[in-house]
Amino acid sequence: QVQLVESGGGLVQAGGSLRLSCAASGRTFSRNAMGWFRRAPGKEREFVAAITWNGGSLFYADSVKGRFTIARDNAKNAVYLQMSSLKPEDTAVYYCAADVTGLISRTQQALYWGQGTQVTVSS
Repeated sequence: QVQLVESGGGLVQAGGSLRLSCAASGRTFSRNAMGWFRRAPGKEREFVAAITWNGGSLFYADSVKGRFTIARDNAKNAVYLQMSSLKPEDTAVYYCAADVTGLISRTQQALYWGQGTQVTVSS
Protein backbone atom coordinates (compact mmCIF):
# COMPACT_ATOMS: atom_id res chain seq x y z
CA GLN A 1 0.00 0.00 0.00
CA VAL A 2 1.45 3.33 -1.08
CA GLN A 3 1.57 6.05 1.52
CA LEU A 4 2.80 9.62 1.33
CA VAL A 5 3.20 11.29 4.70
CA GLU A 6 3.78 15.02 4.94
CA SER A 7 5.32 16.87 7.86
CA GLY A 8 6.62 20.33 8.67
CA GLY A 9 3.48 22.42 8.38
CA GLY A 10 2.49 24.97 10.99
CA LEU A 11 1.88 28.60 11.81
CA VAL A 12 4.41 31.21 10.72
CA GLN A 13 4.46 34.98 10.41
CA ALA A 14 4.58 36.67 7.04
CA GLY A 15 8.14 36.78 5.77
CA GLY A 16 9.05 33.61 7.61
CA SER A 17 10.09 30.19 6.37
CA LEU A 18 8.95 26.59 6.64
CA ARG A 19 10.27 23.32 5.26
CA LEU A 20 7.82 20.62 4.30
CA SER A 21 8.89 17.01 4.04
CA CYS A 22 7.17 14.04 2.45
CA ALA A 23 8.16 10.44 3.01
CA ALA A 24 6.87 7.81 0.62
CA SER A 25 6.46 4.13 1.40
CA GLY A 26 4.98 1.11 -0.31
CA ARG A 27 6.91 1.60 -3.55
CA THR A 28 9.82 3.57 -4.83
CA PHE A 29 9.30 6.75 -6.84
CA SER A 30 12.90 7.12 -7.95
CA ARG A 31 11.80 7.04 -11.59
CA ASN A 32 8.79 9.33 -11.20
CA ALA A 33 8.28 13.04 -10.83
CA MET A 34 7.16 14.16 -7.40
CA GLY A 35 5.68 17.43 -6.30
CA TRP A 36 3.53 19.61 -4.11
CA PHE A 37 0.06 21.00 -4.55
CA ARG A 38 -2.03 23.15 -2.22
CA ARG A 39 -5.64 24.01 -1.52
CA ALA A 40 -6.50 27.34 0.04
CA PRO A 41 -9.81 27.84 1.86
CA GLY A 42 -12.64 28.09 -0.65
CA LYS A 43 -10.38 27.43 -3.63
CA GLU A 44 -9.52 24.57 -5.92
CA ARG A 45 -6.36 22.56 -5.40
CA GLU A 46 -3.48 24.09 -7.36
CA PHE A 47 -0.04 23.06 -8.47
CA VAL A 48 2.88 24.46 -6.47
CA ALA A 49 6.09 22.71 -7.52
CA ALA A 50 7.44 19.51 -9.03
CA ILE A 51 10.77 17.81 -9.59
CA THR A 52 11.65 15.18 -12.17
CA TRP A 53 12.97 11.76 -11.18
CA ASN A 54 16.64 12.75 -11.21
CA GLY A 55 16.17 16.33 -10.06
CA GLY A 56 17.20 17.56 -13.49
CA SER A 57 14.15 19.73 -14.02
CA LEU A 58 12.20 21.81 -11.55
CA PHE A 59 8.79 23.33 -12.11
CA TYR A 60 7.11 26.06 -10.08
CA ALA A 61 3.86 27.93 -10.08
CA ASP A 62 4.40 31.59 -10.93
CA SER A 63 3.06 32.58 -7.51
CA VAL A 64 5.88 30.81 -5.67
CA LYS A 65 8.78 31.15 -8.10
CA GLY A 66 11.82 32.63 -6.40
CA ARG A 67 10.44 31.92 -2.91
CA PHE A 68 9.96 28.13 -2.83
CA THR A 69 12.52 25.44 -3.61
CA ILE A 70 11.74 21.79 -4.23
CA ALA A 71 14.24 19.00 -3.71
CA ARG A 72 14.23 15.23 -3.43
CA ASP A 73 16.28 12.40 -1.97
CA ASN A 74 15.72 9.18 -3.90
CA ALA A 75 17.66 7.15 -1.34
CA LYS A 76 15.05 8.17 1.23
CA ASN A 77 12.12 8.11 -1.21
CA ALA A 78 11.38 11.65 -0.07
CA VAL A 79 10.59 15.09 -1.44
CA TYR A 80 10.92 18.45 0.26
CA LEU A 81 9.61 21.97 -0.15
CA GLN A 82 11.57 24.85 1.32
CA MET A 83 9.26 27.86 1.59
CA SER A 84 10.67 31.33 2.25
CA SER A 85 9.29 34.86 2.25
CA LEU A 86 5.91 33.40 3.07
CA LYS A 87 2.81 35.48 2.47
CA PRO A 88 -0.67 35.23 3.97
CA GLU A 89 -1.91 34.08 0.55
CA ASP A 90 0.31 31.00 0.90
CA THR A 91 -2.02 29.77 3.64
CA ALA A 92 -3.36 26.40 2.51
CA VAL A 93 -3.27 22.67 3.03
CA TYR A 94 -0.19 21.42 1.22
CA TYR A 95 -0.29 18.00 -0.42
CA CYS A 96 2.61 15.82 -1.41
CA ALA A 97 2.15 14.12 -4.76
CA ALA A 98 3.93 11.30 -6.57
CA ASP A 99 3.95 10.17 -10.18
CA VAL A 100 3.19 13.71 -11.30
CA THR A 101 2.46 14.21 -14.98
CA GLY A 102 1.48 17.08 -17.26
CA LEU A 103 4.43 19.24 -16.25
CA ILE A 104 5.25 20.49 -19.73
CA SER A 105 1.64 21.08 -20.74
CA ARG A 106 0.94 22.69 -17.34
CA THR A 107 -1.95 20.31 -16.76
CA GLN A 108 -0.34 18.89 -13.67
CA GLN A 109 -1.90 15.89 -11.98
CA ALA A 110 -0.71 13.04 -9.82
CA LEU A 111 -1.46 9.40 -9.23
CA TYR A 112 -0.64 9.33 -5.53
CA TRP A 113 -1.47 11.87 -2.83
CA GLY A 114 -0.66 12.50 0.79
CA GLN A 115 -3.23 13.53 3.39
CA GLY A 116 -1.96 17.09 3.53
CA THR A 117 -0.34 19.38 6.07
CA GLN A 118 -1.68 22.78 7.08
CA VAL A 119 0.42 25.88 6.52
CA THR A 120 -0.91 29.10 8.01
CA VAL A 121 0.83 32.43 7.41
CA SER A 122 -0.24 35.28 9.66
CA SER A 123 0.04 38.91 8.63
